[in-house]
Amino acid sequence: MPAEIIDGKRIAQDMQQELRPQIEALTARGVTPGLAVVLVGDNPASQVYVRMKGRACEEAGIYSEQINLPADTREHELLGVIDRLNTDPKIHGMLVQLPLPEQINEMRVLHRVNPSKDVDGFHPENVGKAAMGDPTAFRPATPYGVQQMLVRSGVETSGAHAVIVGRSNIVGRPMASLLTQKGEGGNATVTVCHSRTRNIGEVTRLGDILIVAMGKPEFIRGDMVREGAVVIDVGVNRVDDKRAKQGYRLVGDVAFDEVAQVASAITPVPGGVGPMTITMLLYNTVQAARQWAA
Repeated sequence: MPAEIIDGKRIAQDMQQELRPQIEALTARGVTPGLAVVLVGDNPASQVYVRMKGRACEEAGIYSEQINLPADTREHELLGVIDRLNTDPKIHGMLVQLPLPEQINEMRVLHRVNPSKDVDGFHPENVGKAAMGDPTAFRPATPYGVQQMLVRSGVETSGAHAVIVGRSNIVGRPMASLLTQKGEGGNATVTVCHSRTRNIGEVTRLGDILIVAMGKPEFIRGDMVREGAVVIDVGVNRVDDKRAKQGYRLVGDVAFDEVAQVASAITPVPGGVGPMTITMLLYNTVQAARQWAA
């Protein structure tokens, strides 16, 4: 029987509706949550993602500001922009869109963002607080969104074996941290595997829940998935397709058609994790405004 489709777009829309009363309550107190996004260069995928963030902010009633910098921007110039946003009272949350051009040290940039405005959850202070389960921490939007998808789809994580494919600081590692913590959407046993994992298919087949963030098109095949597993595909990849109008199509890190015949539930690409990432960014921005106004 084909897998149930976990509709990230629908869940995201429901959650954005739930967020509206919080935004209205803050606005009534004279606080309009504000988000700034800094984009360096002209990466097409980043440009699309930034536009989607801006549109979501507008629909939710969140003030948004987009700063576009040329690809040859020097590091000290970017740091100067961050310093300005750190002190801007209209901005409660900010993020610098990754990846950055090679002349800029990503770690120095992430460290420069004020932790109280770090709605991406990448500053070491927020990473540490999130790992400890501190509710004032900002959780990285993609893992946070995946956790909410599981909870709102009725997937039981407590006692389940979750296998995560990918160990990035953006998805894999924080995802493991969230799933192992006590509480709703946690209490799982977690295995993290990656490009150097031997016999990776044997490991992925152990997962009651399989979360894939490898960055390799259709890497996970049907024979790598346990019968009845819940599969969350975080990957978004462009592959050439002459039949498509734009000359390419988007696929995930999971071979959807194959895996959908084995899994009990699966996320599509697009329309799965992507909308949830943007929604959780809005949640973090409202949290930042609420903590600032407290």
